[in-house]
Amino acid sequence: MVPSFGLLINLVVTIVAGAAVFVAWVANRKRIAAETIGRAEQQALRIVKEAERDAETMKKEASLEAKEKAHDVLVEADRQARQERQQAATLEQTLTRREVVLSERQAAIERLEKELNTRDRSLSEREKSAAAAAARYEQLVASQQRELERVAGLTAEEARDLLVKQMESEARHDSANLLKRLDAEARETAVDRAKHYITEAIQRCAAEHAIETTVSVVDLPSDDLKGRIIGREGRNIRALELATGVDLIVDDTPGAIILSGFDPYRREIAKKAIERLIVDGRIHPARIEEVVQKVKDETEEEVRKEGGAVAFELGLHDLHPEIVRLMGKLKYRTSYGQNVLAHSAEVARLAGIMAREVGIDAHVAVRAAFLHDIGKAIDREMEGTHLQLGIDYLRKHGENEAVVMAMAAHHMDIDWPSLEAMIVQAADAISAARPGARRDILESYVKRLEKLEGIADSFKGVSKSFALQAGREIRIMVESEKISDEEAIWLSKDIARRIENELEYPGQIKVTVIRETRAVDYAK
Repeated sequence: MVPSFGLLINLVVTIVAGAAVFVAWVANRKRIAAETIGRAEQQALRIVKEAERDAETMKKEASLEAKEKAHDVLVEADRQARQERQQAATLEQTLTRREVVLSERQAAIERLEKELNTRDRSLSEREKSAAAAAARYEQLVASQQRELERVAGLTAEEARDLLVKQMESEARHDSANLLKRLDAEARETAVDRAKHYITEAIQRCAAEHAIETTVSVVDLPSDDLKGRIIGREGRNIRALELATGVDLIVDDTPGAIILSGFDPYRREIAKKAIERLIVDGRIHPARIEEVVQKVKDETEEEVRKEGGAVAFELGLHDLHPEIVRLMGKLKYRTSYGQNVLAHSAEVARLAGIMAREVGIDAHVAVRAAFLHDIGKAIDREMEGTHLQLGIDYLRKHGENEAVVMAMAAHHMDIDWPSLEAMIVQAADAISAARPGARRDILESYVKRLEKLEGIADSFKGVSKSFALQAGREIRIMVESEKISDEEAIWLSKDIARRIENELEYPGQIKVTVIRETRAVDYAK
């Protein structure tokens, strides 16, 4: 029992001790809670005080901001009031000025109205006076007319017709005298003006003239080349003459051979071909034909460029390419010894100067003057005069009709179609008449050679013909398929007889007909 009691006491002590500890803990917690509550209350009081201070500060700031805004509103209202007062004052001044202007205008209108009324009264009085004067005038005219009819024995209509006829007769007489005087003055001044225009054109278009000859000289590096040009048994020189249609004269002249022919185009081709053969060194018939053909092609291109250069210099930029080519070919055509391309360019310049002096279409005049002799580039190839051939050629290639007609009248074959045509004819005459420009003997000689070749070409079977040795020989190449050896003999006789009948010439002309057969094949 004693142990149980002890345990009970221990248990009671333990419980009492635990209760004491619990009471102490509870008391401590209460104390802590009381302290926490105190601190919270103090903090709450502090927060309330700070909130009160902040609210007071905000209240003061809001009050200040409201006062500032109120002050700004008052300032703005005062400014607007001043502006409105100023605008009102300006408007009042403007209205005052307008009232003054209106008053002045009103006064001016009243004065003008008074003046108009005065003028109206004056006009009314003048109208009354004029009406009275007109009535008196009509009475006087009627009385005078009756008196005139009584004295002259004519009615008013008859007198009017007589007066009109007299006035018409006097007017015709005066106009005839005026026309006669003006015509006389025009004739007196026309010659002087024409001389002035022509002299001005000639002075401003100075040109050098050189008569074209019928020979060209080819310089040789050495005389040894003469033998190579002649070839074995003369075959090289014959090949050159047949290919070019030019007579080669190889004589004792040191370092040179002479090319003789009336056609400058052929002589130029022959000269270039021989010079090229000399440089090349291969001189034989096949090579000669090849080089001559190549030189012909190159010369044709040079002709085109030459025509284009002259046209560009004259300001003719829209000519047909074929017209340009044909004009370039005139570089190798002469008229009475005068180079036709140089002549055409000179005529164009003269025509342009005179047309501008007179005040007509200079472009038409220059164009027609430049093209006036274009037919001479083809008159050796086709039948017809160079004028008609040129007209047909220009129309075929779309040339302007005004230019064609001005060109057509340059030999005065037709009436003057325009003033430009007269200018072209005058320019052509000036260029041809320049001292040293032309030589009639040379031209007649060239025409005789052309006629000689023309007779030969007219026979059937002739492929080419060339007048050589200044017209003392003509060489004719025939087509071997059409002409036999026997027929070639008779052909030479027929051509000789026709030359005797149709041409006049000194001495004799040798007619040589050449028939050649070639067989060509290729090794492949």
